[in-house]
Amino acid sequence: MAEEKPAGRHVHSIILVRHGQTSYNAEHRWQGQIDIPLNAVGLWQVERTGEELRRRYVDAAPGGRRQLVVASNLGRAFTTAQVFAAPLHLEVHPDSRLRERSFGQWEGVTIEQASERWPEDFRSWMSSTGGELNHGAETKGHVGARGAQAIEDWAGRAGDDTDLFVFSHGSLISQSLQTLLGMSRTYPEFANMDSMRNAHWARLTPRDLPDGQVRWCLVEYNLGPAIAMRGDWDEPRDVVAAD
Repeated sequence: MAEEKPAGRHVHSIILVRHGQTSYNAEHRWQGQIDIPLNAVGLWQVERTGEELRRRYVDAAPGGRRQLVVASNLGRAFTTAQVFAAPLHLEVHPDSRLRERSFGQWEGVTIEQASERWPEDFRSWMSSTGGELNHGAETKGHVGARGAQAIEDWAGRAGDDTDLFVFSHGSLISQSLQTLLGMSRTYPEFANMDSMRNAHWARLTPRDLPDGQVRWCLVEYNLGPAIAMRGDWDEPRDVVAAD
């Protein structure tokens, strides 16, 4: 009898996409699990990103690969997923495990306010030594574990003809990737990967090892549509002019 293959082995690739901009992003506020919608810039961003994701990974995919779309159930990520999925007539599957890291008392607070109110803890957060934990923030290890579990669960439902699209949040994606890649075992402070820009993505592919295990390979990170390189992605003149 053939050995049962581990969950996630057969998925063709995993594309992890950060949501578009919100008013809290623009104001440099911690969002955490507050359900903030996309703003006008964010909607413009995800339209451009959705177009590029479909062009790059759907239209150009040989043999007509399938797509499986999952998302955080927070509106900013779920809407980002819907903009990508709607033209393909795909269902978006919500998963609360893909919600952003909880930042406790710091949610809704600006970077400047935190540095003034809690200077020592703020400096500790900046140096990845955990000052935010004194204010009820979720640990990075817990975030990475729940995110990695969700990603591997959904990957295990896919086949080798399927690309899994995961729409989530900056901290969740960063900490989940470090967990999936094994980086967190060597560097448990999770300081090895910056958060992606709004409406940018990362891509993983599986590599089979001789012992039957799978290793995830990061082949793209913080990638966006070409228009994001023109210099006004976070304040596009098209949207500003329309406003």
